Amino acid sequence: MSGPSSTAFKLAVFDVAGTTVLDGDAVVECLGKVLEKRAPVSRRQVLEVMGLPKPVAIRQLLAASGSVVGPLLDAAVDDAHDEFRRAMVQRYRDGFIAPADGVEHVFAALRGAGVRVALDTGFSRDILDTVLRRMGWDGDRTVDFTIASDEVERGRPHPDLIYRAMALATVADSRWVAKIGDTPSDMEEGLAAGCGLVAGVTYGTHTAEQLDGPGVQIINRLADLLPLVGIGAA
Repeated sequence: MSGPSSTAFKLAVFDVAGTTVLDGDAVVECLGKVLEKRAPVSRRQVLEVMGLPKPVAIRQLLAASGSVVGPLLDAAVDDAHDEFRRAMVQRYRDGFIAPADGVEHVFAALRGAGVRVALDTGFSRDILDTVLRRMGWDGDRTVDFTIASDEVERGRPHPDLIYRAMALATVADSRWVAKIGDTPSDMEEGLAAGCGLVAGVTYGTHTAEQLDGPGVQIINRLADLLPLVGIGAA
């Protein structure tokens, strides 16, 4: 257990896939399969849009490919996103999914120190709810709030998801918020919101070098977050 808390933080906002939940690269795989039916898209290009709201990611990749243009693009994005949602719901319902090492201990330590725990994601609500049910994180026993990208006006890298979490937690100052994720868009989101701590985990989709930058802390495991927010030894 963690030692006595001297934390000034009131809210921790965690990404889902690749940060708190491990899924065997399901997102990259499913998105790649959906897109390869419609455009030549490489794995590297898919990785570059990880963390973004999935309709935004799909639009960027289809537009960049030049395979779908003009008025056909909107319909292609909607069709691809619907297919992606169905694929991800089935994958998370039936396929491999596991908690990141130490995640529930970290959640409990934070909540025990008075820090509210939120999950935010580039997924739509139907995918997120499938994850929560599979993990047993639905309800309020493990986390306090969850926010999906289709519940805010703008997803990552904009700060809207964090602002929504702050409103739900009645946290007035983003300096009291820690943001944790595994993609550059997570880091950009936390920095755009002015979070007091922005931490990138190295076991997800991106390397430390891809996540690092001014204002970003790099951690190799979630338990390393606790001393950064003043909650004693990991």
